[in-house]
Amino acid sequence: MLEIPESDRYQTIAAPATGSYKEKGSKFLAFAYPVSTEGEIKELLAQIKKEYYDAKHHCFAFRLGPNGTLWRAYDDREPSFSAGKPILDQMRSANVSDVLIVVVRYMKGTKLGIPRLTNAYRQAAADALGQSVLVTKSAVKSP
Repeated sequence: MLEIPESDRYQTIAAPATGSYKEKGSKFLAFAYPVSTEGEIKELLAQIKKEYYDAKHHCFAFRLGPNGTLWRAYDDREPSFSAGKPILDQMRSANVSDVLIVVVRYMKGTKLGIPRLTNAYRQAAADALGQSVLVTKSAVKSP
């Protein structure tokens, strides 16, 4: 059996996982998914938006590829860089790729301010990743 060099391996999550965070009445529900294509990401986003249609925001970030070179972060009408970037930063910190994390926010009227808002998205994403089982994948396709 051929040994795969460490430089050709990367971490991802084995299966979908969930997390949550509460701050001043707002509830943040996080959903982490293993993904491999942008088409798959679009389908999952549509599914989440349909299921959680009554949520105020559906913020997300994803990383694709062995080095996470294809990525996107989306704030969904939250202040710039207060939602998508903290979610993406959690994936970078955990050094995972081929992952989508969506954080759904339910508001209860109290504004959080940008520092608390950023922290809430970060904590929800971290909780979902913390509930995930990490697996190693090979960046090299078998012949």
